[in-house]
Amino acid sequence: MLSMIPGFLTGLSLIVAIGAQNAFVIKQGLLRSNVFTVVLLCSISDALLIVLGTGGLGTLIQSQPELLTFIRWFGVAYLSWFGIKSLKSAFKSNVLVASEIDESTKLKVVFTALALTYLNPHVYLDTVIFVGGLANQFDSDKWFFALGASAASFIWFFSIGYGAKAASRVMSKPIFWRILDITISVIMFAIAITLALFKF
Repeated sequence: MLSMIPGFLTGLSLIVAIGAQNAFVIKQGLLRSNVFTVVLLCSISDALLIVLGTGGLGTLIQSQPELLTFIRWFGVAYLSWFGIKSLKSAFKSNVLVASEIDESTKLKVVFTALALTYLNPHVYLDTVIFVGGLANQFDSDKWFFALGASAASFIWFFSIGYGAKAASRVMSKPIFWRILDITISVIMFAIAITLALFKF
């Protein structure tokens, strides 16, 4: 059971950096749109990758570098497109507010959450290979380590998703949404450039 503590701290330390996934969760929280779906999907995805890594998927990925290469360039293209989309949204005259969100966009939200999770090679390097590798250092207690790391993901995503949702009521000024979209755009472009230049 003590292995859960280093697992939790490892998972939290890797996930708190504001990346594409976190930025998307925060924006959905601020929009008060499909928050539960997004945070649950991101949490389960992280937990799944941690479990697969602990079970040995990291070793398989390391033996198939062409798989990471494919994910890498697909991720660069998707993140660049998302960055352009956010930048265009920042310069629209209308303001996006929660009451205007069409619930029929749920499928699109789910797809975006999945894409931002699984099309980033760093997710596999950090979650599957690194966390999975660390978990296996605990031998018979490795699943407790994985459980701790997975718990960190659930706590983090639910905290930022619903924390942003609670804060959304006081963030109705157009300038706020413009700054948010520009910030998200910068994050997406920065990650895309990093993926393109990073030596895996």
